[in-house]
Amino acid sequence: MRLFLFGVLICSGPISTPPDATAQSTDSSSMAIVHLNSGAILPSGLPFSEAVRVGNTLYLSGQIGIVPGTLDLVPGGLTAESRRTMENIKMTLEVHGYSMNDVVKCTVMLADMSKWSLFNDIYKAYFDPPYPARSAFGATGLALGAQLEVECIAALDGGARSLK
Repeated sequence: MRLFLFGVLICSGPISTPPDATAQSTDSSSMAIVHLNSGAILPSGLPFSEAVRVGNTLYLSGQIGIVPGTLDLVPGGLTAESRRTMENIKMTLEVHGYSMNDVVKCTVMLADMSKWSLFNDIYKAYFDPPYPARSAFGATGLALGAQLEVECIAALDGGARSLK
């Protein structure tokens, strides 16, 4: 069995590159792949990029509830970690020229699925309806003993989400 994927990206103009502390482009075409590391959230030296931009689409690495610039989880359990995680996502988006309104998809990993509704209450405070597409999974063993991890995909001109 063969699987073929085909995608089309329509851009209305050139993509501006926000100033990043570290941005490495791996392609000089209009669909350049740019690895972004601002240093705003994650400490340096980790073996992954905080985000990768492909055209107008930004793929964020998973975020957990760490104090920015450290690998220390905020104290206070799932509620505090959820708020810090969402703030970290917001900060990462903004430092690269995106906003929460540009988020089109989130993946949520919870150490305890029985706390799904508690996370939902916090999550909803960061988005206006219609909400981004989302998946949620139970996970055993998240990085640094975190209770949740969230990764997002954002696309410029994400305001199109409001069209029904």
